[in-house]
Amino acid sequence: MTKSKDNLFKPEKPSAQAKAEQTTSIAKGIVADEASARQKKTDRLRALRLAQEAELAPAPKAKKKSKKE
Repeated sequence: MTKSKDNLFKPEKPSAQAKAEQTTSIAKGIVADEASARQKKTDRLRALRLAQEAELAPAPKAKKKSKKE
């Protein structure tokens, strides 16, 4: 085996700033995914609630005119 720079020295460790940026980007991705899922669920439940309210609400009745004129 020939000695070279690649197999003689250990690879450099990533800087603390690079690790922090990676962690931040992953955390923001997770939060964005959760927010998206929450919004989809909210929209679905709102549509179901509105449909249910439309079925249960009685049709508005026409007002009768009074004969007191």
